[in-house]
Amino acid sequence: MPTESWVNETLYAEWGQRFLVKRELARVQSEFQDIMLFESYSHGRVMLLDGAVQITEKDEFVYQEMLTHVPLLAHGAARRVLIIGAGDGGVLKRVLQHKTVEKAVMVEIDGEVIRLCREHMPDIGGSAWTDPRAEVIVGDGIDYVRKAETGSFDVMIVDSTDPIGVGEVLFTDEFYANAARLLSERGLIVNQCGVPIMQAEELEVTSLRRGKAFNDIWAYVVAVPTYVGGFMTLGWAAKDASLRQVDVATIRQRAEAAGVAGQTQYWTPEIHVGAFNLPPYISKHLPLAS
Repeated sequence: MPTESWVNETLYAEWGQRFLVKRELARVQSEFQDIMLFESYSHGRVMLLDGAVQITEKDEFVYQEMLTHVPLLAHGAARRVLIIGAGDGGVLKRVLQHKTVEKAVMVEIDGEVIRLCREHMPDIGGSAWTDPRAEVIVGDGIDYVRKAETGSFDVMIVDSTDPIGVGEVLFTDEFYANAARLLSERGLIVNQCGVPIMQAEELEVTSLRRGKAFNDIWAYVVAVPTYVGGFMTLGWAAKDASLRQVDVATIRQRAEAAGVAGQTQYWTPEIHVGAFNLPPYISKHLPLAS
């Protein structure tokens, strides 16, 4: 009888989760990181980067919907969207669900992530890879942001690993200053800021840095089962504070106009608005919050 095979996540030294493996799909050491994809018994197919869970087929919609629909519908008139990271294609797919979006540029530094996800997790990105509104670039997101034309995007979505290793340069003062420059007058940027019960410093530091370049600094929450530790925070930085104060009725109207109403499994207009109401254990890590 074959021996059971388990994969243990290594994000935290003292605490974690593990998956019983049905079969390994790929194990690649790219130029940037260790990539592992496997089929689990409990969560479908799973991808780890440097030992940390990035995405599972079972709950990917939770993170992807909130990272995408919240900024686009809060803005209400986003035509051009820049995505940094998100090599699995899930954010790109959700962005392109908005028929109001004219152009979505995705810049992913590790082409192996794109290749492996398209091969082994094709439903994540779906038809987004061939959508004529999409431009997929394998390259350095930092360099792209540095060189992008002023005011050329309305919304920027950063789907990165934590601020270590390959993801570290996406959390600097220079990066946020360039992000503010390339965003239009009512532009905003969102990015993952970790699970604050375990990674509070990540939210604190990025809030301070974002606050040097944007007027409105906050965060909103999402509960992703495989990002263990309870609520995950998604960092919010906008030029216009009114964008996170839109009421439920308006968000619903925008979702219907954009064509995303009825397509979600986690996001709703009510969850959208409620996600900005933070419990004190999280909001206390937003020193520049207004």
